[in-house]
Amino acid sequence: MHHGSCLCGAITFAVTGSLPAPNACHCVQCRKQSGHVWASVDVDRGALTVTGTPTWFASSDKARRGFCATCGSFLFWDPLLGDKTAVAMGAFDAATGTQLARHIFVSQKGDYYDIADGLPQNPR
Repeated sequence: MHHGSCLCGAITFAVTGSLPAPNACHCVQCRKQSGHVWASVDVDRGALTVTGTPTWFASSDKARRGFCATCGSFLFWDPLLGDKTAVAMGAFDAATGTQLARHIFVSQKGDYYDIADGLPQNPR
């Protein structure tokens, strides 16, 4: 079981089971909402338990983004189709035992940094 929360603790979550390898997203939306790169792990919705009420922002016709209305922590990226939800890696309370798998949307990355860790870089 992996536990996490927003900065103020109004929203907590738990993920049952092991976590798959996370992604680092460099898209414009993730950069604007998180302030930089957003690392997240895709988990089965059935393995995710959320306590508290996230505020949801419909960021596109394909997905919504969940955050805490009190402290502003960006916690979830939730596609409208499919059975997985992306959970912010930085919101977990303890070590996750995972390693970053890949970078996505690198075609939209900021010009102020380089990606030099040798991991796969997907344009989208």
